[in-house]
Amino acid sequence: MPLIDRLRAVGNRRGDRPTSPPGAWVLLASWGPCGLSPVAPGTVGTLGAIPLWWALSRLPPFALPAAIVILGLLGVAAAERAGRYWGATDASAIVIDEVVGFLVTVSLVPFSWHAAALGFALFRVFDIAKPWPVSRFDRWKSAWGVMLDDVAAGLYAMAILHAAVRWLPGAF
Repeated sequence: MPLIDRLRAVGNRRGDRPTSPPGAWVLLASWGPCGLSPVAPGTVGTLGAIPLWWALSRLPPFALPAAIVILGLLGVAAAERAGRYWGATDASAIVIDEVVGFLVTVSLVPFSWHAAALGFALFRVFDIAKPWPVSRFDRWKSAWGVMLDDVAAGLYAMAILHAAVRWLPGAF
């Protein structure tokens, strides 16, 4: 099935499906095809962030924090538009928040596959478990809530990942 048809097929909780083609904002919100996974789109979206982290890790140290801020702001706009497109504020196909949350998790950690795997696992645990204040942001039914709960989950995961890198330097 072509990507545009898959994007239209997502629909919302009421079963409505968009009739217009998706725009660039919807594609950004779904992180291309990642958010269209029929199983665990948030997990697939997080996996889709790993190549971006790898690419950004090749740039000067300020590139990743700058990318997080820019992508986070663009992600809020994309989530808002995609939410309207699909008729649900936090449609399952919106995974740009997972991308930003994962980048927060691995920020300022040198790229390695071990760090990627541990950062992925930690971020998914906190994103799913939603400890306070993650759960608080999750209750905001807006594009900002969509983004901020994952940023908060990323901060929890980042603290543990940084501790692991510091205390187990040979593992990373």
